[in-house]
Amino acid sequence: MDSYLFSRRRAARFAQLLDEANGGRRHHVRSRADDQLVALVAVGRRLTQERPDVEVEPDFRVGLRAMLVATAEREGPGATAASTPDGAGAGTRSSLLGAVTARQVRARGAVLVGIAAGAIAVSGISAASEDAVPGDALYGMKRSTERAQLALASSDLSRGQLFLDFARTRLTEATTLRGDLPGFTAVLEDMDADTRQGVRLLTTAAAQRSDTAGLDAVNTFVAGQRRAVGGLLDGADRAERDRVRRSLALLDAARKRSDALRAAIACGLPTPVSGDALGPTPATCPEQR
Repeated sequence: MDSYLFSRRRAARFAQLLDEANGGRRHHVRSRADDQLVALVAVGRRLTQERPDVEVEPDFRVGLRAMLVATAEREGPGATAASTPDGAGAGTRSSLLGAVTARQVRARGAVLVGIAAGAIAVSGISAASEDAVPGDALYGMKRSTERAQLALASSDLSRGQLFLDFARTRLTEATTLRGDLPGFTAVLEDMDADTRQGVRLLTTAAAQRSDTAGLDAVNTFVAGQRRAVGGLLDGADRAERDRVRRSLALLDAARKRSDALRAAIACGLPTPVSGDALGPTPATCPEQR
């Protein structure tokens, strides 16, 4: 399936076929792409008729709607007026605009239907992959869903909290991989990477806004995560214990950074200009020197 499938002409034909499939007026035309498009229409109808019994997450729905609305506003049908030749009469421009607008509405409606059907399908697969661990067939979909959530997040605060949620998820996966040192180590590496990303985004937002909300999220995460990570030490062999202690040290460093930034905000220090993997590195308040 090449990129030409999504050209305007094929999108318009796709909209016509969807109209016909849903009982609309039959169009007496045929395109060379009909065989491919008919197959897509069949898939769309099947997804609509056989929706998985899964709720789409509210945050995903809101983010998807915002993205679609922004796209519609940016590429709305009004843009076609500028492409009408200057020499055309008013009636010609009106009829051309009407025809182009109608095609665009149908084409974009088809795209929206496809995206909505895809979101429903993805939500079902996402729910099915929630318990997947590295090596499972659905683990790639689980991680792809996480990347989609990050792409739809509306702010650094939201993205930071998502990364910390993913770190909690990696910890749950690690508990199922005890005894498999390579898999156990790889998941903890991913967990620590998610922790650093989340802490960096939240501490940076806190420093830039002089607002401790992000730091509160970091402290809440560290308190719960440290207890859970510490539980991995029970019954672990030497190699596993050494790896777990590295994750515990990272959590301690995150809490220390959060406390230092909180103190800097409280005493009115300017936004730090330097930083590292955990975000801004604040100076010490004068009375604490």
